[in-house]
Amino acid sequence: MKRRLSKWARNQMPTREQLAESRYVRHLAHRAELWRLTRRSVPRGVAIGLFVGIFAMIPGVQMVGAALMCVPCRANIPLSAAMTFLSNPATTPLIVAAALWLGSAMGFHSDMASFRALMTDGATLGEWTHWLLSDAAPALITGLFVISLVAAILGYLISIVVWRGIVMRRRQRRLGQYSAFTAAE
Repeated sequence: MKRRLSKWARNQMPTREQLAESRYVRHLAHRAELWRLTRRSVPRGVAIGLFVGIFAMIPGVQMVGAALMCVPCRANIPLSAAMTFLSNPATTPLIVAAALWLGSAMGFHSDMASFRALMTDGATLGEWTHWLLSDAAPALITGLFVISLVAAILGYLISIVVWRGIVMRRRQRRLGQYSAFTAAE
């Protein structure tokens, strides 16, 4: 299953030639560090994707913002774009509620009862905008910033550990094959 998934992902990834033909990413196609999975670009891509994905709760802005931040940081763009999907329609209400609670705990005023009422009543965009422009905005922004920063740091550290685990497993497998080869002689 893992090999089939890996093969499918490899077939779906565009080649360097295809990227060079695209008018949108033509100028980035020659920068291999933005597209390859390396020990430095993977943790950076994960961290940027989580930070932007949680902090910028607007779906189109998330992937574009993550990709733009990857260029100066030399992070993996596809992985960063994929990590923005952590905040999706299922997780967004939970993230917003946690951000409001955290912002309120940090001293900003936000009315959780009105947030719950807007959620349960199916509020219109105008009602959400009016609520957001009230006292809730500083609490929401502060909470989102803290949550996205913590998620980015944790994602960075976890991806380093996972990367090292994969490298060590490959190295042990290779050494096991080498020792089996030398024992046969």
